[in-house]
Amino acid sequence: MPAVYPKSATARVALACITAFALSTAVHAAERITLTNGFHLICDHRAVVSGPGGNRVRLYMDSGSDNFIEVSAAQIASAETVTLPSARPVVPQSAASSAAESSLTPVELHQLLANAGQAHDLDVDLLASVVREESAGHPRAVSHAGAQGLMQLMPSTAAQLGVTNAFAPRQNIRGGTAYLDALLHRYHDNLALALAAYNAGPAAVDRWHGIPPYHETQLYVARVIHEFNRRVAARKSRRLTQVAAAIH
Repeated sequence: MPAVYPKSATARVALACITAFALSTAVHAAERITLTNGFHLICDHRAVVSGPGGNRVRLYMDSGSDNFIEVSAAQIASAETVTLPSARPVVPQSAASSAAESSLTPVELHQLLANAGQAHDLDVDLLASVVREESAGHPRAVSHAGAQGLMQLMPSTAAQLGVTNAFAPRQNIRGGTAYLDALLHRYHDNLALALAAYNAGPAAVDRWHGIPPYHETQLYVARVIHEFNRRVAARKSRRLTQVAAAIH
């Protein structure tokens, strides 16, 4: 992973929620796994694999075979089957009044992100990269765990941030950006740690003294940073093109 610094030429460049797998059916049978360290997670399915250290178990976050967390069989304390609701975007009654605001053009979304970034001195491309990973830009997105809106705020987190309607894009972005900013301060502007905490929660980052060894979280951090780097490189390229055009 290339080095990424939280400072840029113009701005500092950040929900304790897990962005989980998308569900395509109305309900979905999954497993709630409890590890011996007390950590809980929900997996789509699991498989036992052999290794030099004995049997290990891969806990798959979705129906595919690429997104998994691997643990030793001895680390699994218990498992129970759970039924999860659809993760299709949902708009509760409390959000109905914001239906007009919930329909955003790319320009409107960019402006909301730019305003929030300016308020917290965060790079707009960082915020855009998080939104892309969290909700793909859908204001009414709801995860299976209950995270809501563009920046996937859990209801308890939203309440702490003063967000009364997580489906209202302006409120959601304001709250998510404030939380991201707080995480960057907590981890001394270490972007990778702040993103890991955004995905898996600060408690997990503190417990492991770094990015937790969860495959999903590691992929999340890598994807957001890759997207952020891509956006910054494209922005610099556009500026160079504009300068060259102005000179000629």
